[in-house]
Amino acid sequence: MSRGQWSRRRFVRALAGAAAAVTVAACDDEGTPAGDSPSPKAPAPTSGSRRESPSPSGPRPLCLGTYTSAEGGGKGIGLATYDPATGRITGTGTISGVADPSYLAVHPDGRTLYAVDEREDGAVTAVRLSDRKVLGSRSTGGAAPCHLSVHPGGRWLLSANYGSGSVAVHPIDASGALGERSDLVTHSAPPPGPGQQGPHAHQFLTSPDGGHVLAVDLGTDTVYTYRLDERTGTLTGAARASTRPGAGPRHLTFHPGGRYAYLANEVDNTVAVCAFDPDSGQVRIGAPQSTGTGPGTNYPAQLLVTANGAFAYLANRGDNSLTRYAIEGDGARLSLLDTVPVGGDFPRHIAFSPDGGLLFAANQKSGTVTVFHVDEGSGELRPAGEPFASPVAVCALPL
Repeated sequence: MSRGQWSRRRFVRALAGAAAAVTVAACDDEGTPAGDSPSPKAPAPTSGSRRESPSPSGPRPLCLGTYTSAEGGGKGIGLATYDPATGRITGTGTISGVADPSYLAVHPDGRTLYAVDEREDGAVTAVRLSDRKVLGSRSTGGAAPCHLSVHPGGRWLLSANYGSGSVAVHPIDASGALGERSDLVTHSAPPPGPGQQGPHAHQFLTSPDGGHVLAVDLGTDTVYTYRLDERTGTLTGAARASTRPGAGPRHLTFHPGGRYAYLANEVDNTVAVCAFDPDSGQVRIGAPQSTGTGPGTNYPAQLLVTANGAFAYLANRGDNSLTRYAIEGDGARLSLLDTVPVGGDFPRHIAFSPDGGLLFAANQKSGTVTVFHVDEGSGELRPAGEPFASPVAVCALPL
């Protein structure tokens, strides 16, 4: 695959590099090799929208994704801690030896971190968190992997190759290390949407009931549903759903009830409510809705849903804001409430702390991570301190 076929992502990265060159990240110790000092022990994680009780005390781990090949980019996976009461972030080092770790996920047991290596010859890498040891990398069989997730059973890693429009499955052994790829499926139909040269798989996740895995493809304007054979790690197609042509779906987030999900459409700057049938895996995509952003160019990035299923948040790249929605009808409706400035430039990724009390935004062009307090009752967001400098910040994973 030529670089021109996924030049849009490279263009965004180039812009980000110029901005990040003027920042200095406290967590980016170039001389801190993998395994140089122990990182804080990670707890068994929960979904980004779940709330634990009571809230944890003391500093908690934060892992940061970047592009190592971008001008002004990072040197690997950034490490930091955050105060769950104040949201204040403190840098603690870097896990080196991981190329372009633009998206991160943690194993359900909290012991192993996984990163995509978003390069033309794509790979996924496993890192043991207790001593920062890199456990090895495996090819994804495609170009520019940009998303990965761990199946709830903890035995399979799912990844999406943006550049080649394919999804991959890798086995996870008892140590957390990855085995050779067990399956690879390329999205060959339907044909690419308006303005697209081919498929662009952007996300690969598991449905809340664990019965299906879903791939969101920006290039074909399609959400694909598969069944994963948990014995062999192979995929079987179950259903697919199309957005309106040119929507460019990027990210799907489920409501806690499991019957509805919310889709961020990157290209046409909309969101949509989706109905989900757990038996068949069929997704029914609703009408496009406003992101509440201004008249300028905007690329929606990611949606989060609160643990109580009452509110949703959308990261807006371009408008540089977070849109807040009220969720109504047991998940069936989104009602736009307001937008708030994100406090950075180009929010690529947002995530809740495990207790749901904080929201983290990784701002790619400004090279910063901003933090907000989340009001459980009203869903209102309140800034938590000053932005934290992190080079070409494209993922923030609080543990």
